[in-house]
Amino acid sequence: MKSRQNSLIILKSTLGRLPSYYCEIENRVVRGEEYVSATAIAESLGVNPIQVRKDLASISSQPGRPNLGFPVKTLFEDLKNYLGYDHYDEAVLVGVGALGHVLLHYGGFSNYGLDIVAGFDIEPKEKKIGEKTLLPLAKLVPFLKRTHINIGIIAVPAAEAQGVADMLVAGGVRAIWNFAPTTLNLPAGILVKNENLAASLAALSAELRRRR
Repeated sequence: MKSRQNSLIILKSTLGRLPSYYCEIENRVVRGEEYVSATAIAESLGVNPIQVRKDLASISSQPGRPNLGFPVKTLFEDLKNYLGYDHYDEAVLVGVGALGHVLLHYGGFSNYGLDIVAGFDIEPKEKKIGEKTLLPLAKLVPFLKRTHINIGIIAVPAAEAQGVADMLVAGGVRAIWNFAPTTLNLPAGILVKNENLAASLAALSAELRRRR
C-alpha cells in the first residue's frame, strides 16, 4: 500500500501537469471533437503518453474507451472541476509597473477561476486600470483583512519583494504568485509559485543555441 506521503507527492506532480491538459482539451472542445486519446494529447504537448494516460485516469469520471479515448466534453469538465476553474478565487496585485499593468489588463484569468480585484503601489498614478481599482500600498493590509482575499501577486523589484510578501502574509493571504526574481522567506503553510521571466527566457535561448 502506498504511504500517504507518497500519494501527496504523486498528486502534487500530477497537479502541475493538469493545466497543460486543460488548455489542450479546451481547444479540442472548441473544435467540436468528441473523443481524444492520451497518445494524441501527448503528441500535441510533446510529453510521455503513458504519463498522460495515468494522469487523466486519476481525475476522469469516465474511463478512456479502446480505439476512441476519453470523451472530450466530460474530460474538460472533470479537469475544470479538479483544478477549481469552475469557481472564482480573488487576488490582489502589488506593483503596478509595466508587468503589473499587463497582468491587470489581461482578461484571460477569468477562464481559470481567478479575479484580480485591485492593484497596489506606493503612490499609484492612476485610480483605475480598466475596471481594476488602484490603491496606495499603505492600505494593503487593512484591505486584505476586510476582504479575506487569499491570493497575492507580487510584481515589484527583487529588493522590495520580501517586504511586500510580509505585508501579504500579515493581511491573511495564504498563497503568493511571485514575479520578483528572488526567493521569499515565508511562514510554513504559505503556498508560493515563483515566475522568473528572465531565467525562463535565458533557458529558452540556451536550448535554441543547443539545437543549432
